[in-house]
Amino acid sequence: MNPSGGLLARGHPLGATGLAQAAELVWQLRGEAGARQTEDARIAVLETMGGGVGGLDGNACVVAVLERG
Repeated sequence: MNPSGGLLARGHPLGATGLAQAAELVWQLRGEAGARQTEDARIAVLETMGGGVGGLDGNACVVAVLERG
């Protein structure tokens, strides 16, 4: 579930999308997401991939699991 509208809702700017995901997850876990707040958010998962820059076929993938402390 992505109450912020996801990456396409932000225009999908390269490089900034993963950071936007991380920020949204932290806001959710802290209870600071305003109207987008998910009730009792305790665990969040981020997955982002990139690659193909400059004609290269390499990919990078990051997965993070965050838990409210």
